[in-house]
Amino acid sequence: MGGTFNPIHIGHLIIAEKAREQFHLDEILFMPSGIPYFKNQDEVLPGSVRVEMTKLAIEENPFFTISTIETEKEHNTYTYETLEDLHARFPHTQYYFILGADSLWTIENWKCPDKIFAGCQILAAVRDDKEMKDLETQAFRLREKYGAEIFLLQTGRIDLSSSAIRRLVKEGNSIRYLVPDPVYDYIIKNKLYKEV
Repeated sequence: MGGTFNPIHIGHLIIAEKAREQFHLDEILFMPSGIPYFKNQDEVLPGSVRVEMTKLAIEENPFFTISTIETEKEHNTYTYETLEDLHARFPHTQYYFILGADSLWTIENWKCPDKIFAGCQILAAVRDDKEMKDLETQAFRLREKYGAEIFLLQTGRIDLSSSAIRRLVKEGNSIRYLVPDPVYDYIIKNKLYKEV
């Protein structure tokens, strides 16, 4: 499960646990992005800080682990390259890529989408039943075009985003219970997002 995790929040953890449960996964690898080429760098905290928050968020779940494969790079990171790196390191592992279902409409704009689909199975987190028909149509189209293996992951509605959390902090509002307690403590202690 990749993401900027700026910050990681309970929505990320719920989706990861649902994926693990629904698809009987052995392990969920949380991978904070390195330099996300499609995001405003001024709003993204350093990788080391996002890695620390992610470690704090997942430390109590024995099925959750962290990878710093992307944050260790000093250049833009691309999903297809990360998948190639993972396969080179662990060639006998089958990978699933957990993402928000809305990404099914943008993934073709990512660098080398054909290599992404070849390198993993996609688990697309669906927020509600209203979008299911459109998602199934899009997933079918991607399967036909790329031979992609795409599965829709039922997570229920999780109306939470990292940008909303950053905005709440900036406005001086509480984010307690929106992020795991250790992440909340870390953000408050280090006065993060006050100037974002």
